[in-house]
Amino acid sequence: MKLVLFGATGMVGSRIATEASARGHQVLAVSRSGQSPVPGVTATAADATDPAMVTEVARGADAVASACVPPRDGSDPRGPFLALNEALVAGVRAAGVGRLLVVGGAGGLEVAPGQALSDQPGFPEAYLPEAHAHRDVLAYYRALDDGLDWTYVSPAAEIAPGTRTGRFRVGGDQFMTDDQGRSFISAEDYAVAFVDELEADAHPRGRMSVAY
Repeated sequence: MKLVLFGATGMVGSRIATEASARGHQVLAVSRSGQSPVPGVTATAADATDPAMVTEVARGADAVASACVPPRDGSDPRGPFLALNEALVAGVRAAGVGRLLVVGGAGGLEVAPGQALSDQPGFPEAYLPEAHAHRDVLAYYRALDDGLDWTYVSPAAEIAPGTRTGRFRVGGDQFMTDDQGRSFISAEDYAVAFVDELEADAHPRGRMSVAY
């Protein structure tokens, strides 16, 4: 299928581009720089905060994905990140694309019913703004009522470059840890799960999570 991927040059986005391309999907890697994160993957420059640009690059795609992250410039990222996702949705709608996958965050996952990870004592204060930005964005997607088939894919609490094993657990809203109490996923295996979801559409209009 044809996938238009925003935020394609980041740690996660580049691995999604690699995984999708390796499976034979046609990937258009979109970033502000217009650089290709993977040899052989077509790239273009566009701004995900501009609905018209989103529409232009997304037209004709089978699905759009966003690996964009909240601003990390020291300001409150909630408003800008929500605005980015609103622009993305507006552009996808105008392009006539019905499928949108979003790289999410882990802070909003539930450690108990109604209790988010980011609300727990000891959650790193430095990550709170980004966690709150992701929670606002998920709430925005859950409030959409126009039939857009979106999926929000939360990683484990720790995600970093590593090994592609193809072995991991897929969950929903619940925070997952391994036998040692660690919540981790390699960026490579997160990309595997992300592209699996692209192909299977197993979690329409909802959140899924990935961890070892």
